[in-house]
Amino acid sequence: QVQVVESGGGLVQAGESLRLSCKTSGDISSVYIMGWYRQVPGVGTQRELLATMSGGVNIHYADSIKGRFTISGDNVKKTLDLQMNSLKPEDTAVYYCNGRNLAVAYWGQGTQVVVST
Repeated sequence: QVQVVESGGGLVQAGESLRLSCKTSGDISSVYIMGWYRQVPGVGTQRELLATMSGGVNIHYADSIKGRFTISGDNVKKTLDLQMNSLKPEDTAVYYCNGRNLAVAYWGQGTQVVVST
């Protein structure tokens, strides 16, 4: 079992920055890839993939956030931060961190980000 906990969400104004953190515990040695996703409350159930990191060096970003969001993490401690710059109202969502091993995807409870105009 792996426990995932996100933190750092809050209310910001458009144009401001926010940094989200994701920490894991438990059988973290089995986790080989981590990622950040987001979901807009009340708009379907699908979570939008934002970025992933595997092996501590292989990073991929969704086109929708390239140039504004960056991820960084510790591949041993299995932590993953999401730096969000130039935030827009459309970035308002619940942000989730995910850690996967070969069998299971583990999710945190999410942290809410609200960007006001």
